[in-house]
Amino acid sequence: MVIYSAEHLRGIRVVVTGGGTGGHTYPALTTIRTLRARLAVAGTEPELLWVGVAHGLEAKIARQEGIPFQAITTGKLRRSPNLRELGRNFADAFRIPLGILQAIMIVARTRPAVVLSTGGYVSVPIGIAAWLTRRPLVMHEQILTLGLANRILARIADRILLSHESSVDHLPERARARAVVTGNPIRPEILRGDRGRALAAYRLDPHLPLLYVTGGAQGAVQVNNLIAEILPDLLAGCQILHQCGEFSFDRMRLIADGLPEHLRDRYRVVDYVHDELPDVLAAADIVVARSGAGTVAELTALGKACVFVPLIPTGGDEQRRTARHLAEAGAARMLAGPDATPDRLREEIMMLLDHPDRRQHLADTARRYGRPDAAAAVATAIIDAAGRYGS
Repeated sequence: MVIYSAEHLRGIRVVVTGGGTGGHTYPALTTIRTLRARLAVAGTEPELLWVGVAHGLEAKIARQEGIPFQAITTGKLRRSPNLRELGRNFADAFRIPLGILQAIMIVARTRPAVVLSTGGYVSVPIGIAAWLTRRPLVMHEQILTLGLANRILARIADRILLSHESSVDHLPERARARAVVTGNPIRPEILRGDRGRALAAYRLDPHLPLLYVTGGAQGAVQVNNLIAEILPDLLAGCQILHQCGEFSFDRMRLIADGLPEHLRDRYRVVDYVHDELPDVLAAADIVVARSGAGTVAELTALGKACVFVPLIPTGGDEQRRTARHLAEAGAARMLAGPDATPDRLREEIMMLLDHPDRRQHLADTARRYGRPDAAAAVATAIIDAAGRYGS
């Protein structure tokens, strides 16, 4: 890494693109925050412009963070489309050239020192515009394989940032020399949780192992159903904090009320875990979760013993691929497809509860796959690309 002077870092102009889902948007946001913090130490700040779609999550996040935002028109090419989506692909094919033209105008007018792309179909026009206007393009991929947008951009990106070592094998041969494994940026507050705060907030027993069950912000009906079938058995050996999502909350409350009286105090069900998530993760001894890219990045960075129940199907089946990759490395347990039954989940959790040494080994192995400094590594790649362009 080249060390740049404060003067050289002053006013770095960055165009950020990526969005559509939280998996693309939040790594970009975390990187922006890290970049701002890095440059603030040098007494300066980046000049930012986030480019996305008008009604995407990225537009909302940019407004909340005070980041200038500009929308473009673009289309999405769907993989393995059905008959209905074929028609949508056809319509969107006419929108893509318009989006590229808008993107070229934005990049030419903004003249960024570097363009950061975190994926999603909105990133393709800006990435192509960066290439056409000879601006450095830094591309980040969150998942094990490459999404469709990043498969396109990998051929033209100046630097390809990956979350997993094995992702290099999914790149075109010519692109591999431009690849760096940085990990997937995670919020720094995730690493600063306090176990005691979580125990106090949810009135948990400090002497009992804590199982945290989560299906993400919206919950996961499949995971909720599995847990509902085996609650009494699990509660005999641990306490459970269950983030079930709004849709399943009333049902899980009823199930909680029907538990034997001596087990009710061991089960806490909530629809959503808010700012206290870092504390909850710090307190958790075992986590049952989906295996989305952001979730996996956080749990491995923390070194948590996890049982993953991947969402199937997802685009490219990346959740199952990621969970299998970690399971085969001894860094997680996975239940997918016909194996995702209440009995099998009970067996996995009870094994980890009954054998703390196995639980610890799983957590230690998971930590070896975590990259808590990923956001700093991505910010460094941006600064380096900007420095090379300006040198």
